[in-house]
Amino acid sequence: MNNSEYLKSKHEMVGDLFTMMSSAVEYDQYKLSEKDISFYHEKGYLPNHKILNKIQLDALEDGLENNLRKLFEDRSNDLIIDPELSTNKRLIYFQGGWCNDANFHDLIFHPAITVPVSQLLNTDKVRFWHDQCFYKPSHDGADVSWHQDYSYWQRTTPSNHITVWLSVDDSTLENGCLHVVPGSHKWGLLPEVELTSGSIDALKEYIPQKHLESFKPEPIELKAGYCSFHNDHMIHGSYQNNSDKPRRAIVLNFMGAGTTCNDDTKPIMPGFPKIPVGQVIEGDIFPIVFDHNKLIKN
Repeated sequence: MNNSEYLKSKHEMVGDLFTMMSSAVEYDQYKLSEKDISFYHEKGYLPNHKILNKIQLDALEDGLENNLRKLFEDRSNDLIIDPELSTNKRLIYFQGGWCNDANFHDLIFHPAITVPVSQLLNTDKVRFWHDQCFYKPSHDGADVSWHQDYSYWQRTTPSNHITVWLSVDDSTLENGCLHVVPGSHKWGLLPEVELTSGSIDALKEYIPQKHLESFKPEPIELKAGYCSFHNDHMIHGSYQNNSDKPRRAIVLNFMGAGTTCNDDTKPIMPGFPKIPVGQVIEGDIFPIVFDHNKLIKN
């Protein structure tokens, strides 16, 4: 069994970078307040949530750079590359870091992430969907067009997904931080657009006039090691990196445990398998990362 197969088969932490909860008592230290939860449901996002300490951040930064070396030098990995995003040299993008690096693997089980996600999804069980890395080189880094995540995930149902956007570097206006359009998660599903088409405003063509007046993007500036959460219908995007350093982010996507496939004409996502219509999306590459019922028993 190679390292990738091993990590995929482990539905629990394999290292000691993070601490797994062992009892319901420990759960409380990771919970969001009711105020935070209300803000998320009203606005569609929740910013500035600390996830990583310095040791954890350094380890994940090393892992990200190691994945990049594998991606571009020896190809000794199972990383998934999106041709549209990853080959234009203005934005380096890949998926699958969690099954190529032990610390990336353990991050998806980190209770500082999974407990808030379970609250925001309002579910006792959380299933991992996939990971992404966005690397914007200095003095370029490409705009990422306004979009809704679920517009690319419509072969799943229901739309009970959430995105965790984790900043590896301080994320600022200068280097192309994430922007969100508060309240836009309530505007309904809009069409899929090309993410690096050259026009950040391509989605506006499809937004009903009644909502355009409320299209007021807000930047989410984050310190390294902090994250934001956003709804799968939240309109978001980012501008290019005008700074002297790269802007790196790890993006983790989660869903309710009972999410099923509703289209088996092609793979559930690029690089993923086909799944029969009506079947729960599960298996080694979609592990359960949090189960509140098991926690209560301890």
